Amino acid sequence: MTSTAVAGGQVLDASNPAVARVRQLICGPEYSQDGWSRCWEEGVTPWDLGQPTPAVVQLAKSGTLPSGDAATVLVPGCGAGYDVVALSGPGRFVVGLDISESAVAKAKQWSAADGSLFAFVAADFFTWEPPELFDLIFDYTFFCAFHPSMRPAWAKRMADLLKPNGELITLMYLAEGQEAGPPFNTTVLDYEEVLKPLGFVITCIRDNDVAVKPRQGMEKIARWKRMANPNTLNSAE
Repeated sequence: MTSTAVAGGQVLDASNPAVARVRQLICGPEYSQDGWSRCWEEGVTPWDLGQPTPAVVQLAKSGTLPSGDAATVLVPGCGAGYDVVALSGPGRFVVGLDISESAVAKAKQWSAADGSLFAFVAADFFTWEPPELFDLIFDYTFFCAFHPSMRPAWAKRMADLLKPNGELITLMYLAEGQEAGPPFNTTVLDYEEVLKPLGFVITCIRDNDVAVKPRQGMEKIARWKRMANPNTLNSAE
């Protein structure tokens, strides 16, 4: 089946039949991570832009990302991997991780001729053990894809996978008014509640002014620093 993704993005709510099908695969009768693989196998991927996220392209050109001395970046839930390739560059190696082998196969296929500054891995974010920790992790439509009960575990993995003083960038899709998910209702406070106890501090947060049209006004970009000693931070509060 041909993918339902379009370059301009899609509305990620129940008015979109593709989103309704995703919810059937992921959440009925109970939440199942295996459903993500079925989404890719059926070509039902309404979150997939078919190109790098504009905000990622902007970040890659900003000169504010780690580079040099073999800086490493992780993109969990990378899907077809467009953002992985866009973030890669001289001195910066990017790993794209996805639970779906179909998504990873697609990523490897289209990106095969683009260089060796990135790699794709098919594995479960919550159990995967990389050979080394990362300088930077980039999250987009990943946090909001999980049932809210899984968010503390998401935060714990982010802390476990980052180097001390590493950075987490969250491109937040702030869905609201959803009776079900994914995407699940999400606020900035939802991120803060699970990340702050683990020593993450927001260094900047702003509206995503280059969001694709169906998502304009619903996204913010936050950059978080993982403090090397969160206990010191907590004791100071």
